[in-house]
Amino acid sequence: MKKLIIIPILIVHHFLFAQNFLVSGIVTDESGQGVPGVNVIEKGTTNGTTTDIDGKYSLQVSTPKPVLVFSFIGLETKEVKVGGNSTLDVQLSNDVQSLSEVVVTGLAGRISGVSISKGRRKNRNKSSIKIRGVSTLNYSTQNQNETYNTIDQNSFVSVNGKPRSTFSIDVDKAAYANIRRMINNGNQPPGDAVKIEEMINYFDYEYADPVKGEPFSINTELAICPWNDKHKLMQIGIKGKSMDQMDVPTSNLVFLLDVSGSMNSQNKLPLLKSSLKLLLNQLREDDRVAIVVYAGSAGLVLPSTSASNKSKILKAIDNLSAGGSTAGGAGIELAYKVAKRNFIIGGNNRVILGTDGDFNVGISKTGGLKDLIKEKAKSGIYLTCLGFGMGNYRDDMLETLAHSGNGNHAYIDSMQEAYLVLGKEFAGTVFAIAKDVKIQVEFNPSVVAAYRLIGYESRLLEDEDFKDDKKDAGELGAGHTVTALYEIIPVGVKSKYIKEVEELKYQKNDAVGLEDEMATTRIRYKPIHANKSKELVRVVSNSEREWLDCSSDFQFASSVALFGMLLSDSKYVADGDYNLVSEMAKNSKGKDSEGYRGEFIRLVGTAMMGF
Repeated sequence: MKKLIIIPILIVHHFLFAQNFLVSGIVTDESGQGVPGVNVIEKGTTNGTTTDIDGKYSLQVSTPKPVLVFSFIGLETKEVKVGGNSTLDVQLSNDVQSLSEVVVTGLAGRISGVSISKGRRKNRNKSSIKIRGVSTLNYSTQNQNETYNTIDQNSFVSVNGKPRSTFSIDVDKAAYANIRRMINNGNQPPGDAVKIEEMINYFDYEYADPVKGEPFSINTELAICPWNDKHKLMQIGIKGKSMDQMDVPTSNLVFLLDVSGSMNSQNKLPLLKSSLKLLLNQLREDDRVAIVVYAGSAGLVLPSTSASNKSKILKAIDNLSAGGSTAGGAGIELAYKVAKRNFIIGGNNRVILGTDGDFNVGISKTGGLKDLIKEKAKSGIYLTCLGFGMGNYRDDMLETLAHSGNGNHAYIDSMQEAYLVLGKEFAGTVFAIAKDVKIQVEFNPSVVAAYRLIGYESRLLEDEDFKDDKKDAGELGAGHTVTALYEIIPVGVKSKYIKEVEELKYQKNDAVGLEDEMATTRIRYKPIHANKSKELVRVVSNSEREWLDCSSDFQFASSVALFGMLLSDSKYVADGDYNLVSEMAKNSKGKDSEGYRGEFIRLVGTAMMGF
């Protein structure tokens, strides 16, 4: 009888306990409008969520009265202690200081003069730090079970031994969103998570539009290197032709969604579902959507359906729930089968994978899934990988699958990021205008002693791969920009980074009379429905400028590169510091109408205080 009495009491206690620990509400701006994509974090933990399209949120917390931290680009971060009520509505004010134009003085003396700041990073081992006197953050190198491909940073290469540098473009932006999530949550990013090319390419740059008949433009600049005034910094930027959304070919999309148990948290499946609804709003009536899910097994929950029937697609998305193991290989097989069955000739055929990358049933090893995706890519169906969550995030898996599937990779940590990837840059994310895009730079040995490509370690190619049309490379989306930076050691500069190499006997006179050329840049690509490549050539003039006289885009990209090198503890920036990054970024912030550069400056500020 006592047992029968205890059971109802426990049920009531559990119900009250769960109710007290659930906090929900709406986040609005100064005008009273709901703000989508606001990060809501339980202070002192990595437990968090984001507001939905209406600004609403719901978060299961670990204590009855936690402190919640609300943050969003362009709005002031706010910390609020939850009282006895489980409903908490918050209004965020405009962050006028971070979004206003910043004028930096005194920067010229640090960058173009004799002395660059010699301050080395401080407090690298500091375990906690006060932010604005209130927020305690732990900069731990432990990222639980998250996995990343190993990065061995590119070293300086002697021009006498290897005058050409060859690599594939990379339009992925996942790394920046991922390290932003770590830093904002108080975790120091592991070095292998810092992919500098993805950080640089996260931002928009105002490169010239391509000339008529060409799919992209090529833009170059050369200046004194801001973190080593004995070196030079060369930028290569390409911009894909923009395309109105209505001009994108008809889409045949298959959403391949991970609904396994590992996706059962607020920043995984619920955020994935909200992101897909945002993408759905970009589609036209002629576009089609199918939904394949996988957990312990794979299944088709929505056959290919016209986007005009949005209510049917939305219902299928809303009915998704998480549970079970993860049979990713079976899901991939079925998704490509569905995409092929509904293939549109001349259309945009693509599988969009949403997952944390944690595959553990069937084909689950990176190598096996890579081979599977490579084989499927031959069908003309492209792949977009959207990563979600933290703790067990498999960045290495998603990066490998995206590269193997002629696709791209993004990390979505908020509705704000979903808007960027699937809203603002929808055409570039889901439609490629050129494929197998490769860059080869030939340096002039009469003026360049050595060079170092910053980033792109996973995209390096052999020189002979450049003209090999069978060699796979990256795809360029509509309106996308791609930026690469080379740090250059000029002839005559003594450097600890290079060793003496005997000058080549039969090439030493080849560059006589060409001293006004720093390098020649060649770009090969295939039109999207062709198998034979074309080539564009541009000469980079050996006419350097002071760094501050260069375009704001070059300056800002340089600041992002330096930030990435500092985060990864690069040996090539021993004379740099976070203060220099901050000043460089502020000086080149520009109009920044959407606040992304302002957010970067704030992120650097957090790193300055914690690392």
